Amino acid sequence: MDNLFADALHQLLSNRCTPDVVRALEAQPQAHHPLWLAIESSGFANALVPEDQDGAGLSLSDLYPLIELCGQHALPYPLAETLLGRGLLAHAGITAPAGALAFTTATLGPAGVSTAGVRGARLAESVLVSVANETRWLPVATARVEDDVFALDARLHWSRTTWEQAPLILPTPDLQHCQAALYAGLMAGALLQVFHRTLNYANERQQFGKPIGKFQAIQHQLSVMSEHVFATRMAAQLAFSCTGLQPAPLRAAIAKARASEAAVEVAALSHAIHGAIGFTAEYDLQLYTRRLHLWRQTAGAESYWHDQVGAATLKHQGMTLDILRQASDMANV
Repeated sequence: MDNLFADALHQLLSNRCTPDVVRALEAQPQAHHPLWLAIESSGFANALVPEDQDGAGLSLSDLYPLIELCGQHALPYPLAETLLGRGLLAHAGITAPAGALAFTTATLGPAGVSTAGVRGARLAESVLVSVANETRWLPVATARVEDDVFALDARLHWSRTTWEQAPLILPTPDLQHCQAALYAGLMAGALLQVFHRTLNYANERQQFGKPIGKFQAIQHQLSVMSEHVFATRMAAQLAFSCTGLQPAPLRAAIAKARASEAAVEVAALSHAIHGAIGFTAEYDLQLYTRRLHLWRQTAGAESYWHDQVGAATLKHQGMTLDILRQASDMANV
């Protein structure tokens, strides 16, 4: 790590966000668990808040190492959304709320606003909700909460009156592309963790008198995993390469498509190398591969983002190579 913020967060998460803590929070979500209190008191959640509002004044381009660490440690709390959400609220002139903050898109009907599964809703105290061309900040405490597939997620419903009285975020952020970039970064961290754990296992597990990592078939699988992992990291870093708080739509689309595609392949190869032990509740690998499958679908799976990239390419006036070069060149920020 060549980033002071990343070094400090790495130390905090290494000490406090252990697999046992992750399991405990999944079993019994606590919004004010000591892990979150340590993160809050450290000031990390205000990294994107301007300095004149008691934040660190970082930009989205500075944020990538922190987001990757959150994925690498399977952090249960939606710190990625909290970081960006507080920054967006601060720039909109709204005092950032206490507690974790989640992102979601929703539909508005006669009865009010309804969401699909909101990632980390059980640990969040507020949510930035995007409906059509509006984004508002809503407390979780005012919502009707329903269980979702994952223990830490929930489906939230607010009345129409609550929605209309909630603070409006202006300028309106593109939450879907923001979330796509954030989850690409989270997945890059989780993919890296899965690869390292699988590599270590292959070097330690003995079969026929030697580590299974010495067999050509396993080496091939590890090589394929590494290609997916590092391609995802490069794409995710590009998505964070911007001057403001809003990622470039095409870069965010490419990053999320690449990460979601990699999640399927890397999780499958990792479990193939580990065998049955990788699926057991006692073994840590599943903490990361379960999240990869959940995050793959957040803000749109690879098929959705492939369509968006294709549409942008067809819409581009000029050579296709030009738009791809612009999207992949770090100088174009």
